[in-house]
Amino acid sequence: MSLTSPSASATAPFSSYFFDNLRTNGILMAFAAVVVALACIKPVFLSPSNLTNLVLQYSYVLILAIGMLMVIVLAQIDLSVGSVIALTGAVAAVVAIRYGQPWWVAVICALVVGLIVGAWQGFWVAVVGIPGFIVSLGGMLIFRGLAQLLLNYISLSPFGGTYYNIANGFFNGWLGGNGFDVFTLLIFAIAVVGYAFSQWRVRAGQIRYQQQVSPLPLFIGKLVAVAAVAMAFAWQISCYRGLPFILILVAILIMAYTLVMQRTGFGRHIYAIGGNLSAARLSGVKVKQVTFWAFVNMGVLASVAGVVYSARMNAAQPAAGTSFELDAIAACFIGGASTTGGIGRVGGAVIGGLIMAVISNGMQLMGVSQGLQPVVKGLILLAAVAFDLFNKRRASTVV
Repeated sequence: MSLTSPSASATAPFSSYFFDNLRTNGILMAFAAVVVALACIKPVFLSPSNLTNLVLQYSYVLILAIGMLMVIVLAQIDLSVGSVIALTGAVAAVVAIRYGQPWWVAVICALVVGLIVGAWQGFWVAVVGIPGFIVSLGGMLIFRGLAQLLLNYISLSPFGGTYYNIANGFFNGWLGGNGFDVFTLLIFAIAVVGYAFSQWRVRAGQIRYQQQVSPLPLFIGKLVAVAAVAMAFAWQISCYRGLPFILILVAILIMAYTLVMQRTGFGRHIYAIGGNLSAARLSGVKVKQVTFWAFVNMGVLASVAGVVYSARMNAAQPAAGTSFELDAIAACFIGGASTTGGIGRVGGAVIGGLIMAVISNGMQLMGVSQGLQPVVKGLILLAAVAFDLFNKRRASTVV
C-alpha cells in the first residue's frame, strides 16, 4: 500500500490546471498582453503621471463593475446605473452647491438616493417579477430625466474643498521620501503580504479537503509576479503625487465584496439562484429577498460612483454617466462572468474593468478617433462572450 500526502494527490499537472482554469488564466494573460503591447507602442503609458491618471479617470468603472457582477451572476442586468450616476451627482451638487451644505451631507444624500433607487428597482424585479432588463431600461429613462430636471438642463459647479478631494486627493508625504512617497510603498507592501498570506491559506484549505490546486512552482510564480507588478505600480505612482484617496476606496470595496461573494451565505445564494433558480428555491433560498438586496446594493454602489465621478469632474452634469452601464457590463463579461448567470468573480470583473480602462487610455494616447474607440470596445466584448461560449462547449464535451 502506497502512502501519498494530501498535497501530492491534490496537485494537478500544469497543463491540466491551466486548461481547467482557462477562464481565469485567459483573462490574466489578455490583461498582461494588452499592458505589454501598449507599453511597447507608447512608453508614456507606464509613466507615473499616466498611471495615476488611469486610477483617477476609470475608478468609477471598477465600482460599477463590482455591483454589476452581483446582478449578472443572478442572471439579471441593470441598464440604469449610468443614469443613477447622473441623478446622485445632481443631488450632491444641489445639496452642496445650491444649498451650501457641508460635503458630507451631500454625500449622505446621494447615497440615500442610490439606496431608494435600488429599492425601487428591486421591488419591481423581485416582488412584481418584471425582468431586470425592462425595469432598469425604464429606470434609465426615469433617472436621467430626474437628473436633468434637478439641474435645469445645465451643469452645476464647482464643488471644491473636501468633496473635490474625494476623487482628486492624495496621501503624500506622511512618511517622507526623496523623490518618492514612502507611505505609498508601505501600503502596497502590506497589501502584497496580506494577499500572499490569504492565497496561501486558501491553498492550504483546498489541499486539506483534497481539492485541485495549482502546482507549487506555478503558485509561487503567481505570487511573485503579482508582488512585482504591484510594487512596480506603487513605485511609479509614488514618484508622482502619492497614493490617491480613490484607490483606497476601490481597494476596500474589492476586498469587502470578494469576502461577501465567496465567504457569506448571501454570496452563495446569489450563485445558487443564477446557477439554477428552481434548485435554489427547492433548497430554501429566499430568492425574492436576495434579488431585492442585490439591486439595492447596485443602487448604492452606483451612487458611490456618482459621487466619485462628480467629484472628479468637479461638477454635476445632466449627461453624466452616459454609456457607463455598458462599460460596467462589458467589464463583467470580459472578466469571466457568464451570460446565463451563476458564474463570475469580483476579481475577474475588476480585471475586466482594468482591461477596458487600459485599452481606452491607450487609444487616447495613440490618438485613435472617438468614432473608432467604441468599435474596438465592442469587438472586445464580442470576443469575451465568444470565449465564454467556447468554455461552456469545452466543459460539456469533457463531461
